[in-house]
Amino acid sequence: MTTTGDIADFALGLDFEDFDDDTVDELKKRIVDSLGIAVAAMDEEPVSVVGDTVAEFGGEGCTLWGGERAEADSSAEDPNPERATASPPDATMYNTALVRYLDYMDSFLAPGETPHPSDNIAAVLACGEYADASGEDLITAVGVAYEVQGALAWNAPVRERGWDHVTHTVISAATGAGRVLGLDREQLRSAVGIAGTAHNALRVTRTEGISEWKGIASANAARNAVYSAFLAKHGMDGPKNLFEGQNGWKQVVSGNFEVELTPAERVHDVMTKKYVAETYAQSAVESVIELAEREDIDSENVEKVRLDTFAGAKLIIGGGEGSRYEVETKAQADHSLPYMLAVSLIDREMGNDQYEPERIRSEDVQTLLREVEVSEDPELTDRFEAGEMPAVIAVEMADGTTYLVEKDHFEGHPNDPMSWDRIERKFHETAGERYDEKKREAILGTVRELEETDASELVALLD
Repeated sequence: MTTTGDIADFALGLDFEDFDDDTVDELKKRIVDSLGIAVAAMDEEPVSVVGDTVAEFGGEGCTLWGGERAEADSSAEDPNPERATASPPDATMYNTALVRYLDYMDSFLAPGETPHPSDNIAAVLACGEYADASGEDLITAVGVAYEVQGALAWNAPVRERGWDHVTHTVISAATGAGRVLGLDREQLRSAVGIAGTAHNALRVTRTEGISEWKGIASANAARNAVYSAFLAKHGMDGPKNLFEGQNGWKQVVSGNFEVELTPAERVHDVMTKKYVAETYAQSAVESVIELAEREDIDSENVEKVRLDTFAGAKLIIGGGEGSRYEVETKAQADHSLPYMLAVSLIDREMGNDQYEPERIRSEDVQTLLREVEVSEDPELTDRFEAGEMPAVIAVEMADGTTYLVEKDHFEGHPNDPMSWDRIERKFHETAGERYDEKKREAILGTVRELEETDASELVALLD
């Protein structure tokens, strides 16, 4: 039986020395990738809404990344403005929004669920900064959170029962936060119980008309996780029978399940996104870009684009949860296979520029996206559940020519993981518009040697 006690015993019984070198390396890559994405999102409007909300209430204890917010007082001319701070829950909310908003974060590939374990990182860093944690403590807590989230996604998927995947995040983030805060066993059981009882999220976030909340929901979950951990830290007794109790998580949210927790080995099944696109679009986007470049396709002469894909992709971004042809905002565009394939074919890239409002509304992409057909192929679903991310694309031209391309995974998939060099190139791309090379190299060096430093030293670089 999986219980809050099992999770607490796992989290508190795991030490840095229990990780092998490859696992430590992968956890560090996750941190680097997340920080670079966060830097790239610092000027995004929905993230600013979160920042303004957090700033309205003030608070201390943790750093708001990128937060030299002297602009909050435009009359101030202090050449050394104080770093913007907030309480640990509010800092978690803002910093997680940075990591998550661009939809460029990592993903854990389970057959029935695809959560984003990087949603846990800002919570662990905020609590680590507050607790003056060592780098080893940070890595361990991140590993704990990744493992718990991956185990729940694999063994207790909730999507088909109408729950959003951040329902897992609130439990994993509470576990990682509690670990780095130094909660004891009963406190950690209470933290997980409070988080998992009070903060289950509905799938409507990602169905039909998609709002900007899609990119912020995990930040809210992480914030609630940290608040739950602090309640438990100060003595709040939570429902420790969260999973097995009457009308508990197993009865209402997930159905029955059991998990086996490893020393963060599930981090090796986490993918890194090559493109700014929804997880299940990665192979298809890579395919259509390579095809357009190889055949020098003129998009004005394209009659039809046909994608055969697996069930999850058809469901989430191919029209199974509402039309994906009415695309007016970034939140809708990055969850629309028709949009992503159309703009990728035309532009031969899929980055932040492809989500600018004027690009989304442009006539060429709006016209072509309506010629994209997405179909589920049961054989591809079987291949996905066996560990691939397959895509088969046919591009039909006005002269009758049809170009075909097929992939079983993409660069960044666990079958083809990104090397340190590739991770660092992505970091330089994402963080490069805000931080100069010296600053970027300092962050990379600090994460590379994180076990030799501490949380405060890392966070101090994120101004």
